[in-house]
Formats: sequence, C-alpha cells, structure tokens
Amino acid sequence: MQRVITMLIVVALGWYGYTKYQERLKTENSIETLAKPAESSAAAPSRFVNQGTSAFKCDGRTHCSQMTSCAESKYFLQNCPGTKMDGNNDSVPCEKQWCK
Repeated sequence: MQRVITMLIVVALGWYGYTKYQERLKTENSIETLAKPAESSAAAPSRFVNQGTSAFKCDGRTHCSQMTSCAESKYFLQNCPGTKMDGNNDSVPCEKQWCK
C-alpha cells in the first residue's frame, strides 16, 4: 500500500511539473511570435503597448538583459514600475541590446 501511495505522489508531482512546463512554453512561444514582427516595423511596438490585451505583462523584470526584444523592453518601460532600462532618459530603452 505504501508503494502505491508513493507512486501516486510521484505521478501527481510529475503531472504538475509537466503542465507548468507546457504553460511556460506556450507563453514563450506567443511572446516570440508577437515580438518578431514588431522588430521589423517601427509602428508595431506601439500596437502592442496600446492594445487592451498585450503579449507582455509586468513580472518584475527591470533590466535589458532580462528582455527578449525591443518591443518587450518598450512595453516594460512604459507600463511597469521600477525599470532600469533607460539610462539617459530619452524614452528609448535598451539602446545597446535591442532598440538600436
């Protein structure tokens, strides 16, 4: 009986981890899909920022090294408190990494 309970716990933990992994992959893929067109067009970043549903959300990241695109860094600069991505205060974040 103890083996059955142990196996059920292991299976439950495995299932929980797998579902969290799938959720993370889905989020990362949607961000990449939406961010790629934004990098090729100058007007696209504002499209992501001004819409009611955004591909990005404030999650505590504050530095350029934590961003994955120019569009994402612009969203964080405009919408999230405490960001440290605009050293010269010109409203263009991550100029060395993403927004050249």
